[in-house]
Amino acid sequence: MENKRNKFLTVTAAALAVTAVAVAPASAASPFSDVKESHANFEAISTLYAAGIISGYPDGTFKPDTNVTRGQAAKMIAGALKLDTKDVENPNYKDIDVSNPYYGSIAALAGLEVITGYGDNTFRPNQTITHGDLAKILASIPTLPELESAKNHAATDKVTRGQLATLIAEALTKSSTETPETPETPEKPETPEGAFSLSILHVNDTHARAEKLPQLATAVKEQRETKKNVLTLHAGDAFSGTLYFTEFQGQADLKLLNEIGFDAMVFGNHEFDLGGSNEGHQALADFVKGAKFPFVDANTDFSADDKFTGLFTDLISSEPENGKIYSGIVKEIDGEKVGIFGLTTEETKGISSPNKVTFTNYIDEANKAVAAFEGMGVNKIIALTHIGYNDNSNVDNDILLAKNVPGIDVIVGGHDHTKLEEPVVVDTNTVGEAKEATLIVQANEYVNYLGTLDVTFDGNGVVTEYGGELIDLGKVAQDEALVKLLEPYKAKVDEVNNKEIGVKIAEKLENPRSSETGPSVRSNETALGNIITDGMLAKAQQYTDKTVIMALQNGGGIREEIPAGNITVGQVNTVLPNGNTLALMDVTGAELKAAFEVAVKNAPKENGGFLHIAGGKLKYDSSKEVGSRVVSIEYLDKATGKYVALEDNKTYTVATNAYTAKGGDSLTMFGKAYDEGRVTDLGLSDWENLQEHLLSLKEIKTTTEGRIVDLAKKQ
Repeated sequence: MENKRNKFLTVTAAALAVTAVAVAPASAASPFSDVKESHANFEAISTLYAAGIISGYPDGTFKPDTNVTRGQAAKMIAGALKLDTKDVENPNYKDIDVSNPYYGSIAALAGLEVITGYGDNTFRPNQTITHGDLAKILASIPTLPELESAKNHAATDKVTRGQLATLIAEALTKSSTETPETPETPEKPETPEGAFSLSILHVNDTHARAEKLPQLATAVKEQRETKKNVLTLHAGDAFSGTLYFTEFQGQADLKLLNEIGFDAMVFGNHEFDLGGSNEGHQALADFVKGAKFPFVDANTDFSADDKFTGLFTDLISSEPENGKIYSGIVKEIDGEKVGIFGLTTEETKGISSPNKVTFTNYIDEANKAVAAFEGMGVNKIIALTHIGYNDNSNVDNDILLAKNVPGIDVIVGGHDHTKLEEPVVVDTNTVGEAKEATLIVQANEYVNYLGTLDVTFDGNGVVTEYGGELIDLGKVAQDEALVKLLEPYKAKVDEVNNKEIGVKIAEKLENPRSSETGPSVRSNETALGNIITDGMLAKAQQYTDKTVIMALQNGGGIREEIPAGNITVGQVNTVLPNGNTLALMDVTGAELKAAFEVAVKNAPKENGGFLHIAGGKLKYDSSKEVGSRVVSIEYLDKATGKYVALEDNKTYTVATNAYTAKGGDSLTMFGKAYDEGRVTDLGLSDWENLQEHLLSLKEIKTTTEGRIVDLAKKQ
C-alpha cells in the first residue's frame, strides 16, 4: 500500500509539473465546431486540446454538454496525469476487460487507489458520473490543489465533458504556481507516441468482373504514388457472377488481383458456392494457395475440410504468409502495428454451400480478436468484414458490430453492396452512450469503385481525423499490362458466349417495348417475364424454410428478347445483363399492394418498375386514379392449390432482385424493408438462374397466362 502511494506521489507530481509547462494559453482557439468562445468551458477545452490531453470526436465535435461517463472520466484524468495505461495490473472488475477502450486508464487509476469499483465488483464504465463521485476521486490525488470550480455544483449533479475539462485545466493551471516538492529521482512520465496516418484502399463484391480489374489496377497505382502508408484490402465475394468464374473458378481474377497487390482478403459467402459440387471446395483451396496475400477470417472454421489442411490456423499472426488463412494478422507499417481481422456472415450456411466449413458468432469472435491485438500491444484495429453494412439485423451487420465491440477503429465491409460515398461514423454503443469512434466504409459492387479512406490515429490508437471517397473506375484508364494478362481468359469467355445451352425454342421470347400504349415488358405481362420470375421463385424456395409466396421482376431489368432457335449463353446473359442477384424480402400485404400501385402508376404507358409475377395474380384498372388502381392481388396457397387474397396485416416472404429489394424504381416500401433488415440478398446471379430454369423446362411457353390483367382494357 505504501509503495503504491509513494509511486503515485512521484508520478503525479512530475506529471502535473510537466503538463503545466506544456499548457497553451487559455485564449488558444478551439478546434471543435461545437465549442464557441461564448461557451462556459471554452478556455478549458482549448487549453487541454493544446496540451494534447483531449482530442474530441472524429466529426470535429467535443460534445461539451454531454454527461461524461465513468470510463471517459478515467481516461481524461489518467491522460492529464500522464499515467502508463499499458503496463497495468488487471483490477479484475467483472464488467471490464482488455477489450474495453477505457481498460488501461481504469486499471492505472485503480492500481493507485484513485478509483474504486462497486460492491458487486463492477466498475460500470458507461454509467454517468456525479460531481460528488468526481470530488472523491479528485480528493484522492495527493498532489492535486484544491479546486474552486468543484464547489459550484451540487453533489448529485451530473458532470458534463466540458465541466470535467474545466476542473482538469484548473488543476493544471494551479499546479504551475503550487507545484509540490518532488522526490530527487522522479520517475520519468511516459511520452505519448506521435500521430500516425494510414491510407486504406478497398474493394468488395467484385464478383468475377475480371474485365474491370485493369481499371482498378490503374487507380490503385495512382493512389500509391501520391500517398504513403497504404493498405489495400478486399472485403470478399470475388467468386460467382460472370463467365469468368464459370469457366475459371476464380483463377482469372486471382491472376489480376495478385498483380494489383493486396494486403489481405476476407471470405465472402460466395467463396463457398462450390462446396456442394463433386470437387467440393477445391477451387477455393486453389484460390487461397495461389494468392500473393493472406486471408483473414476470425469466425470461420476450415478445420473439418481436409482441402484446407496446412492452409488454415485460427491464430493471429505477426508474420503472415501469403496463401494462408488466419483469424487476423498484424501489419507493421512505418514502424506502427496495425491489426486486421476478418468476419464472414453466418448467413453463409443458408445462402451458399459451405459444407464442412462452419461459422461462429461474429460479436464473440470480434471481441476475442480485439483483446488479442491489444494484448500484443496493437491499438489500431481494422475489421475486414463480409456481413453487410446494414444487412439482416437478426444475424449480423457492420453497424451492430461497431456498436457492440469497443476497440475497432475501422470496418471495411462488403456483402450488401452498399455504396457509402463517405465514411460512416459510429460513436455510440447499443444503448446510446458515447464511445470512441468506429469508421465504416464500403465500395458498392462489381469493381465500379475503388474506396479510399485516409485516417489519422493519436498515440493511443484513437481516430482523430479521417476523410474518404469512392473513385469512379468507369472514368479511369485501363492498365495495359493487366489487359494483356486478361487476354487468354477473355478469349475463352468470348467463345463461351456463343456456346449453346442445350435448349431450342420454335418461337422467340419477346421483349416488346412501346412508348405509348402498345405491348411492353414495362407495362404488360410477357412470357419472358413469366419464365424469369418462375425461375426466381423456384430458386428462392431452395434457400429458406419459409414459404416464398411470390417472385417479382422489374420490367426495366429485362433488356433483350431471346430469338427462336438454339439459345446461347450470351443471349441469356443479354436478357439480364445488369449483374443482379436474387433476394428474399419479408413484407406485409399492405406493402405489397403499395408496391403494385407504384408498378402500374403509368399504365397503360411504360414504367421501369412494372412488376412481373410468379406465384400470384394481379388485377388493376388503369382508368382509375393513380394510387387506387389495384383491384386485387392473390397468391397461390400451396396447401389448398387455390389462389387467396393478400391480407394487409400479414407478413409474407417474396423473392425479387436486389435492385428492387433496395427500393429501386421508386419502390420505397421495399427500400424501407431493406433498411429495417427484412431483406436477405442470396447473391445468386439472375442470368445464371434464368439459364438453369430454361434447362429444367420440358416445355417453354411463349404466350402469357393471365397473371396480370388491366380491367380497363376489357371494357
